[in-house]
Amino acid sequence: MNPDNLKKLFSDVAKGKISPAAALKRVRHLPFEELGHSTVDGHRAIRQGYPEVIFCQGKTVEEIEEIAARICGAGDNLLATRASEEAFRRIHALFPDAVYHRRAHAVTVERRRLTKAPGFIAVVSAGTADGPVAEEAAVTAESMGNTVRRFYDVGVAGLHRLLRKLPDLARARVIVVAAGMEGALPSVVGGLVGRPVVAVPTSVGYGASFGGIAALLGMLNSCAAGVTVVNIDNGFGAGYAAALINKTR
Repeated sequence: MNPDNLKKLFSDVAKGKISPAAALKRVRHLPFEELGHSTVDGHRAIRQGYPEVIFCQGKTVEEIEEIAARICGAGDNLLATRASEEAFRRIHALFPDAVYHRRAHAVTVERRRLTKAPGFIAVVSAGTADGPVAEEAAVTAESMGNTVRRFYDVGVAGLHRLLRKLPDLARARVIVVAAGMEGALPSVVGGLVGRPVVAVPTSVGYGASFGGIAALLGMLNSCAAGVTVVNIDNGFGAGYAAALINKTR
C-alpha cells in the first residue's frame, strides 16, 4: 500500500466512511504478505517512497505474476527487472497497461502518477553494447518519477563525442555512466562535471576484461572525486541510487 492510499484510508476511518474493522481488513497484509515462494514487502513504499521491485531472474513466471498482482493490487506502481517476454505477457494479461521495455528487459505498470523530481538525471553509456544496462538504469529512474536524458555511445575511443555533450551534462543533477572494457568513462565524466556520478561497470569486453571485473576495478580506483560505483551490470542499482540522490537534492 502506498503512502497516499494509507493516508486516505486513515482519513476515511476518521470521517466514518469506513469502519475500523474494514480498514483493518484492508491493511491485514502490512507490513508484508507471505506467498509461500516469496514475501511481498507492503511497507516498502511507506518507508522509502517507492514500492518493492521484482527481480525476475531466477523466478518462475507464475511467481512473478503473483507478486505483480499483489503489488499492483495494493495500488503501487510496478517495476520488474530482468524480465523475459513471457513474464511480461503474464503481467500484461492481468494489467493491460503494462509496458515492456525490451532493451532494458524491464516491465512497468503505473498505478499512480508520481510528482516529477526537479531537473533531470543523465544516463550515459560508453558504447552501444552497454545499452541494456544503461537502459535498465534509465527506466528505473523514470519509474521513480524522474526525467531522464540519454547520452549513448560517447566512450573514450572517440572522446570528442562526449565533449560535445558537456554543456548538457553540466546541467544534470545526477549522472549515471555505464561502461565496459577498461571502464574509463566515469573517471573522465567525473573530472569534467561537478555532479554526482554513479558508475556502472558492464560485463562488455574481451577476455582480459574478466566479465566486467576490469571495469569494476578501474572505476573503484577512479582518481576523479564524486564517483561512486555499483556492481557489475547493476543498472537498476545505479538508477535507484541516482533517483534517491535527485530526490534529496
